[in-house]
Amino acid sequence: MKNKLMMASALLFSCAIVTAQEVKYEEYDLDNGLHVILHQDKTAPLVTTAVMYHVGGKDRTEGRTGMAHFFEHLLFEGTKNIEKGKWFEIVSSNGGTNNANTSQDRTYYYEVFPSNNLKLALWMESERMLHPIINQDGIDTQNEVVKEEKRLRYDNSPYGKLLFTVSENLFKKHPYKDPNIGYMKDLDESSMEDFIAYKDKYYVPNNAALVVAGDIDIAQTKAWISDYFSAIPKGADIVRNYPQEEPITTEMKATAYDPNIQIPATIIGYRTPGFKNRDAYVLDMLSSYLSDGPSSKLYKKMVDDQKEALQVGAFNVGQEDYGMYLVFALPVGETTLETLNNSIEEEIAKARTSVMSENDYKKLQNKFENRFVNSNSSVEGIAGSLATNHMLYGDTSLINKEIEIYRSITREEIMQVANKYLNPNQRVVIDYLPEEKPAN
Repeated sequence: MKNKLMMASALLFSCAIVTAQEVKYEEYDLDNGLHVILHQDKTAPLVTTAVMYHVGGKDRTEGRTGMAHFFEHLLFEGTKNIEKGKWFEIVSSNGGTNNANTSQDRTYYYEVFPSNNLKLALWMESERMLHPIINQDGIDTQNEVVKEEKRLRYDNSPYGKLLFTVSENLFKKHPYKDPNIGYMKDLDESSMEDFIAYKDKYYVPNNAALVVAGDIDIAQTKAWISDYFSAIPKGADIVRNYPQEEPITTEMKATAYDPNIQIPATIIGYRTPGFKNRDAYVLDMLSSYLSDGPSSKLYKKMVDDQKEALQVGAFNVGQEDYGMYLVFALPVGETTLETLNNSIEEEIAKARTSVMSENDYKKLQNKFENRFVNSNSSVEGIAGSLATNHMLYGDTSLINKEIEIYRSITREEIMQVANKYLNPNQRVVIDYLPEEKPAN
């Protein structure tokens, strides 16, 4: 009886946590198309101000790759009213922090300030949108910054080009075939007119969402937003019509070399639907089932029991138009990559043909419950989720109801989705090998 009461109490406590995480927000549009989302949280005197632009690495023309990532850097250079090189100084001297990042699908800028500096944060983001200075000096400066980032993170980093290698093999037509950071040759050959045209097309209010989350006064925040953003001109409507990929119906094999590694790797990649598709949620759960933690199927089999892999992981890489489902493994000793591939396929075959146990399913659901709670545990995280859900999923309310999608996924559905996308004739198998450096 005591154990039953404890279990009931734990269940009620868990439900209370999930319910307590509900995020309240208000959203509206300015006349110029800027979408505004406000979330009030008075628990700490901090505020996150964020702008997400619906522009990423895929938004380019052939021969002009890497523009969105380049602009992530370039739009910190300075504005009509912010002197070159002073952006970070202004933020830090007013007690704030800031950053930005770019994916294949969007670019995200944000600042975290003491709440009494919200007006400053809004002014700075409006300056970035309305008055950025794009000149040759700034372009040359950031060109060197991007090249150094590429050398550090990709060219000279062990397994740094692994994801690029998968993309270029899974995609032949869609812009996802090219790295988000782009090719340096393309950036070197881009003209001033190319950069200005790119800014005018994508960095406009009707292609952006502004999120203000934290210790705010709603009425005052709306007034400042109107003051700083409402006069920014609306841009032309953006039409995206990227080429569609033909289905993969025959296994493909490829080999890639990395001078920065000593241990080879095997990578198995499958092309999957974009992250708005329900099947993408199912694949999230399947990747956790296969490789999240020491009790997961691939880890327990290949690392613990058979001791043939140093490391193994399954990852569902979510993207807007197409996703990528990857399985990656490093061999132990003389274990061959073919042996790893056979072991991986054995576990994926089980996922395709049999329903997981009820116990494994319950553990999986608990993991996603915890992820949901944690994703809404900070104001900064909430701001990012609100922007992403509106801009990329077209549904801001997912911040509160996305967990219901995962709860509704059944064991049978996980098996069906594995059987739909993860067959040997739908994959690319890549031998990722050490490359001997030439002797001096």
